[in-house]
Amino acid sequence: MYKVFVNDSPIIITSSTKKENIFPVYSFKNIVFDEIIQQLSNKELQGINLYSTDLENDWKSFLSNIKVIPAAGGLVLNPKNEILFIFRNGVWDLPKGWIEKGETIEIAAIREVKEECGIANLHITKPLITTYHIYFHKGMKLKQTYWFLMTSKYKKELIPQTEEGITQVAFKNEAETKDALTNSYANIQLVYDTYKEG
Repeated sequence: MYKVFVNDSPIIITSSTKKENIFPVYSFKNIVFDEIIQQLSNKELQGINLYSTDLENDWKSFLSNIKVIPAAGGLVLNPKNEILFIFRNGVWDLPKGWIEKGETIEIAAIREVKEECGIANLHITKPLITTYHIYFHKGMKLKQTYWFLMTSKYKKELIPQTEEGITQVAFKNEAETKDALTNSYANIQLVYDTYKEG
């Protein structure tokens, strides 16, 4: 199954015939890509299921309709198991950013977290999940973000990357994390849920 968000409305591309949500189901073969994106952007649809008989090929076909921008980021834990959040554009988020030419995904993930949060001593524990969301900037783009679970024992002051619009950086305990997730993105909830599932 693949989940792609347009704003916070999901396109779920699945080979499962089991209906697991309230969204309408369409055959992948019968959809007009631009129409679906338009309906989700305009909130005419809250989400949509696209049933596929050949998931991997249909996913490739979906990606061929859109420019893919690869990005990488981290869910960072400190020794108290608190999670590192950034605050940007009025929303709590996890640090991430574009992969630069010649970088591995892991190096990009660590670099972006360092730059956005002013943190050091980052270590990748394992890959978590890859998330997808469609946004509009000089045309339609699909941000494909590779997320890693990371740890850091960094104790100095965290410095938000203000030139990237980040106004706060903070480690949050479980209660604070749950609160932050009420003012976050669906993709970030997905990353958190994957981390919690272990």
